Amino acid sequence: MRILITNDDGIHAPGIQAITRAISRWVAAAPEGEEREAIVAAPNRNFSGMSSAVGDIFDDPHVDYERITIAGAENIPAYALDAAPALCAIIGCLGDLGMRPTVIVSGINAGANVGRSVLHSGTVGAILTGAQLGVSGLAVSVNWGDEIHWDTAADIAVEVLSQFENAPSRTLFNLNVPNLTAAELKGVRRGRISTAGIVKAAGLRAGGEPLGEKGRLPLRLGAATPAIGDVSDEEPEDDGALVTAGFASLTPLRGPHEDNDLGMDELVRDALAVIESHLAARR
Repeated sequence: MRILITNDDGIHAPGIQAITRAISRWVAAAPEGEEREAIVAAPNRNFSGMSSAVGDIFDDPHVDYERITIAGAENIPAYALDAAPALCAIIGCLGDLGMRPTVIVSGINAGANVGRSVLHSGTVGAILTGAQLGVSGLAVSVNWGDEIHWDTAADIAVEVLSQFENAPSRTLFNLNVPNLTAAELKGVRRGRISTAGIVKAAGLRAGGEPLGEKGRLPLRLGAATPAIGDVSDEEPEDDGALVTAGFASLTPLRGPHEDNDLGMDELVRDALAVIESHLAARR
C-alpha cells in the first residue's frame, strides 16, 4: 500500500503530525514481502473549508514547495506545498513527488466533519479529489476540545488502513472520532451523514428589513464544526450523534459521478428535446 498523507490545517498542525507518526510506525512494522510506503504532501498553511477547490492556478501555473522533516516520522518524506488540499492531492496522485499512492489519508482535522460540513471540508475534499484519479481515501477528524487526543484518532485510522488492501479503487471513508482517550472510547460504528450544517443563519435582521447598499452579515454557526453541538434532532446512528455518544463514526462516501437513474435520463431527454426545438426555430 502506498499512502499519500495530506490535510487542510497545514503541514505543521498537530493532527497531521500525529497521523504521520502513526503511519511511520505502521510502515516500519510491515511484514516481510508486504509493500508499505508513505509520503506527505500538505498545504504550507491553513486551508480549512476549501472543499475540493484548487484555487486560481491559471495566471501563474506553478506550486512552491519546501521539503521538511516531521519529528518521529523521519522515514517519511514530507513536502509543504503552497496549495489547497485538493491540489496537494492531485499533485501527489500524479506521482510528481516520486510515488503514486493507492490511498490518501487526510487529517487529522481539528474538529468534527459530520453532516453537511462534509461537503465543505477541505479534509474530505482531498479524498474526493483523489477518487477522481482512481485513488481510495480516508478522511480523519477528531471532535474539538481543550486538550485533543490526537493519538486516539491516529490509532483508529491506522486500523482502518488494513481494509483498503482488498477494497475496490475509489473506496472512500469519513472517520470522525470523539475527543476521548482510547480507554474512554465506546467503540466504532457505521455512521450516517446527519443534517447538521456549518451555517444556521446569515444576518439577524428584524422584521425582514431590506439590506442596505453595504454592511455585514453575521453568521450563526451550526453544530457541525469544530465541536458538535446539539444533536437532539439526530437519529442514534447519525454521525454527529454517534460521536457525541462516545463512538467513532465511520461513513462510506461516494465522489461526484454521473447520475444514471432512469428518471433522470427521461428528464435529460425532455430537456434536450425542448432545447433542440428552440434551436431549430432559429435556423
